[in-house]
Amino acid sequence: MSDNWKFTLACTRQEAEALAADQPALMHFEPQPVVMTSEPDPARPDNWQVDVYTQGPPSRELIETVLALSPSAGGTYTAAQLPDQDWVTLSQAGLDPIQAGRYFVHTAADAHALPAGLISLQIEAGLAFGTGQHATTTGCLQEIDALQQAPANALDLGTGTAILALAIAKRWPSALVTASDIDPIAVNVSLQNIEINGVRKGEAPGEIALVVADGLGDPLLARRGPYDLIVANILAGPLIEMAGPIAASLKPNGTLILAGLLETQADDVEAAYERLGLSPRSRRQIGDWPTLLLTRA
Repeated sequence: MSDNWKFTLACTRQEAEALAADQPALMHFEPQPVVMTSEPDPARPDNWQVDVYTQGPPSRELIETVLALSPSAGGTYTAAQLPDQDWVTLSQAGLDPIQAGRYFVHTAADAHALPAGLISLQIEAGLAFGTGQHATTTGCLQEIDALQQAPANALDLGTGTAILALAIAKRWPSALVTASDIDPIAVNVSLQNIEINGVRKGEAPGEIALVVADGLGDPLLARRGPYDLIVANILAGPLIEMAGPIAASLKPNGTLILAGLLETQADDVEAAYERLGLSPRSRRQIGDWPTLLLTRA
């Protein structure tokens, strides 16, 4: 038997969709659980199933968090250890391709179906946050796609799967691109995704420099800055706590894209950066998830 597990519960469609949206409540678990949803019986469209894949037995805290987000389950669930098999392939079986601007995000299963004229981003579901399915990632991709000026030096802070770093590098091959994450597992996943997408790891234009770093104090991040584009799809709390270092790492006239926050948190996040001289330029809303774009005068 492998050390991979799955626990399953029944809930409403609304609860399942909320869980599949990478709820912030699940983002602090390490390794990151993978949540998949399904509609077992089309004749009962509000009765859905949630499968949560984990490395190792699911912790009591994780189970209680998922159950709290699915009150209709009534505390009932099943858990089982998976046999030796490719659990990543299993978990991503329900990930449909999405289009965000000129980007087409897909797994290997749909690599043959790239629409003409779009930029392919092949991202495999796994042990890091950011498969492109969540509104925060989609919002960032749309903002990157809408940029009128090509960045010369970009940072993807909290890269997860490197999807945003890849979006920048594949659209602007002459740009310097750096991607960092506090989680070594995420950086390892990012390296795999970079290779899958035909981009090299490195510090030259068109390559992606990867680093495990907590915040912006890492020597590589300091040496490669300041940046004319910073993208940070993390959480509202860290975005506010790191506002000073992030703002200081942005060049004059630079662009900052922030996501990972709820609509109720957007004003507080914007205010933290406005106090440091940045100006809000747009707020792209997908469901309850805004993506903020600010510039430094």
